Amino acid sequence: MLFLLFALFDRWLVPPPAKGRCDWLTTWIYAHRGYHDRAARRIENSAQAFAAAIDAGLGIECDVQRCRDGQAIVFHDADLERLTGRKGRVAHEAAATLAGLPLLGSDDTIPTLGALLTQVAGQVPLLIELKIAGNGRVAPLCLAVRRAIEGYHGPLAVMSFDPRVAAWFHRYAPHVVRGLVTSEAGSRTLGAKARRHLALWRARPDFLAYNIDDIGGSFARGQRRRGLPLLTWTVDSAARARRAGERADAPIAEGEGLAVLQAERVRR
Repeated sequence: MLFLLFALFDRWLVPPPAKGRCDWLTTWIYAHRGYHDRAARRIENSAQAFAAAIDAGLGIECDVQRCRDGQAIVFHDADLERLTGRKGRVAHEAAATLAGLPLLGSDDTIPTLGALLTQVAGQVPLLIELKIAGNGRVAPLCLAVRRAIEGYHGPLAVMSFDPRVAAWFHRYAPHVVRGLVTSEAGSRTLGAKARRHLALWRARPDFLAYNIDDIGGSFARGQRRRGLPLLTWTVDSAARARRAGERADAPIAEGEGLAVLQAERVRR
């Protein structure tokens, strides 16, 4: 009975996207944080990684955070040290300072979302993941992203682990395609399943971006079956590429997984 109630509320609160709204989502392979390769000096979330993705005809997945002066910055970690060698947090620095910080092993610096949009210019689709620290406020970053993408011509979607992000765009920018990023983290208890449905109802997403290790579960299968597009991350091996092809609508990939998917695309 409980699962029937979950299914009823899923259909009522989170209907599949209208035809034509985000059909492009499932026709691409997405390069996770750009087409990065440290040996080639293409660092994750860098201009060169994004350029390589465009040249290869790949969609781009990237991460954004809000910096001190309110701009959306393309960077994965909350802390700067792993990728720049400098101690400090993205949220504590101004955009001009971050734009001058070189990424380790590269000639690139940290881009703003505006710079990335100018670089891509609609050539390939973008998946923009909003990174929210802990239970922090979502509105400031959502506003920064909405300002950056206003007037952009090209396919893009926003997504986040935090269901409040998709809920914010549902309310304040409903024209923007929005997704919920999900990982079951090995938890398939009744309580965990209930929390996944609650997150879905709160987010009201157009699509799911699901952990590759969890896409065989009943939640992901059920949402895909009723028409919610299912993307999957991070597809980084041949085995995961096969799994993505069997159980998801589009992969977010890197490394060996991306190479396998590209080779399969050429063969077709």
